[in-house]
Amino acid sequence: MALFARAARAPLEYSRTLWMRLWVGAVMVFLYAPLAVLMIFSFNDSKRNVVWRGFTTKYYEKALGNDQLVEALVNSLTIAALATLASLVIGTLAAVMLWRFRFPLKGIVDGTVSLPIIVPEICLGVAFLMFFAAVDWPTDLIWPFNLGAITIAHITFCFPFVTMVVRSRLASFNREQEEAAKDLGASEWQVFRDVLIPHIKPALVAGALLAFTLSLDDFVITYFTSGPDTITFPVKVYSMVRFSVTPEVNAASTLLIILTVVLTFIALKLQGVKAIADTH
Repeated sequence: MALFARAARAPLEYSRTLWMRLWVGAVMVFLYAPLAVLMIFSFNDSKRNVVWRGFTTKYYEKALGNDQLVEALVNSLTIAALATLASLVIGTLAAVMLWRFRFPLKGIVDGTVSLPIIVPEICLGVAFLMFFAAVDWPTDLIWPFNLGAITIAHITFCFPFVTMVVRSRLASFNREQEEAAKDLGASEWQVFRDVLIPHIKPALVAGALLAFTLSLDDFVITYFTSGPDTITFPVKVYSMVRFSVTPEVNAASTLLIILTVVLTFIALKLQGVKAIADTH
């Protein structure tokens, strides 16, 4: 019987089996096939966009020539950039606070920080709408101050994701490194800058990418907090697809996908170069 016994596989060796490769391939096709179809039909020479009529790039020209669509894209990128920077600072400080310190009602604070992740977006959108209406938030400010309400709302639901990612990275931090740095005369700020920040840098990159993506494609909360003169890219696309999904919408969505992929690639590339430099 020992001749027919199957040798136990290590957890990582299951990726070498055929059935696991087929399963992973099927999942990848399920996730990315709609995006591929959208990008292909952005070159479709047909207004109905249901049957392939030929190859054309005129809808990209229309999308880039649509001033309202370009303005909405610029607004979305501006909000996403501001929300990412603020969420990165607030989320990192919150993660360090909850990881390092003990204080009364810490459990309640921890749960409160996680609320935007748990609460449905429709509830957050209504809550933000009521809040900004109660404080009489001005809606006639000049750009980019007219994006303030949306940016504040995006920061509120983005920074908990940064906190979650950074805390998971801090769980593997060896506190003896911190103690050794203090024994060598480092101050609290030097320990934070030269010891803690390099350790959580991969989490900072991941959290920033996550916050940027969440802010860039958010629709529900943005729909409730946008003013009459402010519109973002997801809201603009929604207003366009209410009538029909045209190749122009596909072209604009393709440009946004490409932009997101390029920014992600650059961030990961910079992180890889920095990691190689640190090893030398």
